[in-house]
Amino acid sequence: MRVALINPRFRLPIDTRTTAHLGLAYLGAVSQKRGDTVRVFDCDVEEQSLEDFVQEFKPDLIGITANTPQVKQAWRTAKAIKEVHDAPIVLGGPHVSVAAEGLDYESVERPYVDMVVRGEGEGPWLEISNKVEDFLRSSEDTSTAALMDPNKHIWDEMLGITYKTSDGQVYRNMDAKVINDLDSLPWPAYNLFRMNKYTNLQPATDHVDGARSFSIMTSRGCPYRCTFCSQSIMPIKWRARTAENVIEEWRHLVHELGAEEIGVLDDSANIRRDRLMVLSDMLIANKLNHVPWIFVNGIRANLADKVLMAKLKEAGLLRTAFGVETGNPDMIKAIDKHVDHDTIRQAFKNCKEVGLQTIGFFIIGLPGDTRETMQDTIDFAIELDPLIANFSMMTPYPGTKVYEIVKREGKLLMDDWEDYVFFEQKARYEMGELTAELMTEMYRKAYRQFYLRPGPIMRRLRAKDFWMNLPRNIRIARRTFFKKPEKTELKRVIEAEGRTI
Repeated sequence: MRVALINPRFRLPIDTRTTAHLGLAYLGAVSQKRGDTVRVFDCDVEEQSLEDFVQEFKPDLIGITANTPQVKQAWRTAKAIKEVHDAPIVLGGPHVSVAAEGLDYESVERPYVDMVVRGEGEGPWLEISNKVEDFLRSSEDTSTAALMDPNKHIWDEMLGITYKTSDGQVYRNMDAKVINDLDSLPWPAYNLFRMNKYTNLQPATDHVDGARSFSIMTSRGCPYRCTFCSQSIMPIKWRARTAENVIEEWRHLVHELGAEEIGVLDDSANIRRDRLMVLSDMLIANKLNHVPWIFVNGIRANLADKVLMAKLKEAGLLRTAFGVETGNPDMIKAIDKHVDHDTIRQAFKNCKEVGLQTIGFFIIGLPGDTRETMQDTIDFAIELDPLIANFSMMTPYPGTKVYEIVKREGKLLMDDWEDYVFFEQKARYEMGELTAELMTEMYRKAYRQFYLRPGPIMRRLRAKDFWMNLPRNIRIARRTFFKKPEKTELKRVIEAEGRTI
C-alpha cells in the first residue's frame, strides 16, 4: 500500500529551527514495518508542489499532522489533495486531539477530511492502515466514499478516532489506550526525510550541520498539569523506554546516521532518577558520550540534584532547559508548577557547578500577572543567569486551564487559529489590568534587561558558534528588541497565494 505523510506548510515569522517531524517519523516507521511504500512530504522544505507530488505518488492513505496555528493550513492541504486525488485523509496532532473543545469535530466536519486520530497516533495508524488495505483488497469500489459507507461498519469499534461517514454523519469513538510498552515502537524513520534541508536543534546557539542533528524520545507523558501547558496528545501517565532500548537507537543515530548532535524531546525526562543514571552509565560504557546532546524541552528542577547532573555531563549532556515560568512566589503556586524558587535556584547552581549550560523558559503575561510580578520574573531570570533566557508572552492554547480562565474572565485577542503562531511577539489576550500593551512592554523589557548586560554580551562575543551564525542572530535580535510593523505573517502570505478554505 502507498502511504503519504504530510507536514503542512508552517511559515514562522522568525528564523527558528526546522527539524524533521518526530511524530511523522514514528508513523512512517510504523508504515515501513507494515511493508508499505512510504513518502513523507514536508511542505516547508519541498520544491515540488503538493498537487504534483500526490498525482505522481497516488497514495492509498494520507496522514496530515497539525498543531494549533497550523490546522487551517492542514485543512487547505487536505482540500488541495482531494481536488486532484481520491484517498482517505486522516488528521492527527496536538490541535485535533483537544476533544474537550470539540476540535476533532471542527476538523472532521470539513468536507475534505475523513477522519481524526486523537492522542498517540501509532496504534490507531496501524489499525487504520490494516483496515484500508483489507478494504482495497476485497472491494470493487475502492473510493473513499465506499470506505466510509456507514453500512459497512468498518470503523464502528475502532478506538481513538473521530470520523465522518459518507452520509455526512460524524462519530467520536472512545479513546484509545496509551502505549505502555514504548520499546515495542519502531525507531523514527529518518530515512524518509530530506535531512539536508533542516537546521540543527538550536541554530541560534550551535552551528551544527542539520543533516547530522537528530531527535530522540526516551519517555512519554507528564504526571504534572501546569495551567499553561496543553498535554492533548500525551496522557498524564508517564511511561519510559528501557535504557537498553534507548541505547540501541542512540548507537544507530551515532554510528549509522552520523549524528553530531542529539536532542532529547521528552516532556519529563527525569521523572525517574535511577533510569537516567543507568542510561548515563550505558552511554559512557558504549562510548557514545562523545556526541553532545541536549534536553530540548527541559527537565524538572526538583529532580535535578548535583550527582545526577554530574553523571549526565559525563555522559555527554551539553545543555539542559528548565521551565521556570515566573519569578513571583504567588504566581508559581497559581500555575500549579509544584516547585519553589529555592529549588529552581539550586538546580541552576548544580548545573553550573558541573559545567552544564542552561536555558530558562519564562512566561510574560500569565493570568494574574501585574507589572510588578512580571518584573519579578525578569529579575529572577537575571539572578539565575542561564546561557539562554527564553521569554514568551502567554498564549492560551485550547486544552489548557489558562484557556478556560481567559474565556471565562478575560478577552481573547485571537479570532483565527493562525493567530496562535508562537513567535509573533504579540499579546494574545487581556484580562483585568493585564492589557496587551503592558504585556508587550514587559516582554520587550525582559529581553533588553537580560541580554543587554555585559555578561551575556561577552558570552556571545566569545562564542565561536555566535559568529558562525551571525546573520541569523542579527535577524533574531532585530525582531526581538525592536518593535516591528503590525502584521500577521501567515495570513498575509496565504492571502497572497489566494488560497481559502
